Amino acid sequence: MIRVRAFRAIDDKEACNLYAREHMEVLKIFGITKITTANNSWIFNPNVYVVLAERIEDNVPIGGARIHLYDKDFPLPMDDAIKEFDPSVKELLEKHAINGTGEICGLWNARSVAGWGIGTLFLARAGVALAAQLPMKSLFVLCGSHTIGITLEKGFVVEEQLGNKGTFYYPKEGLVATAAVINDIYDLSHAAEHDRVIINSLRSNPSQVRQESTEKLTFEINYELNLKKSI
Repeated sequence: MIRVRAFRAIDDKEACNLYAREHMEVLKIFGITKITTANNSWIFNPNVYVVLAERIEDNVPIGGARIHLYDKDFPLPMDDAIKEFDPSVKELLEKHAINGTGEICGLWNARSVAGWGIGTLFLARAGVALAAQLPMKSLFVLCGSHTIGITLEKGFVVEEQLGNKGTFYYPKEGLVATAAVINDIYDLSHAAEHDRVIINSLRSNPSQVRQESTEKLTFEINYELNLKKSI
């Protein structure tokens, strides 16, 4: 069985170090070494929350994602990533920060579970669900061209105020990233129906065991997403 748990980064630095190491190994496979979300300073950031997928039998990480809450002293990863291409990102994030904002980032899964949907399906849904427990109204993401469709199904819309109608060359020339946002995390009207039902289920019951399915696989995930004790 797989466990997907959420925690504040500074509360479990050992797990964060494992996450960072495994994430970097995945990035190296794709020849990506310069990426803002791979900067490990987030481990000491009190405004970061982690969603970690682990094998229950040995606690080995097989995927992860993070939510960074906006703080003027801790720029969001996408601010650092695209300010060189579009300096207006700073002003846009400051505007959203009035009501609370953040970014889901650092999404990865291990090669051993490639094709299982651990990152793009299950961790992404868990991250959007988790956002409702945090002091934020909007949630940003910077995603690759191969995942933008799946990302929009979680309730995001392309943030066309940034870049070339939301797109940039990032993290390296030839790779296109798209900025997207959920302007109101309590409104999932832009989400696909199937995703909306699951996200709302995880919000109403953050601790549950679900039988999850993809086109090829069916397996159980034990979700432990309750953050009440760490906020």
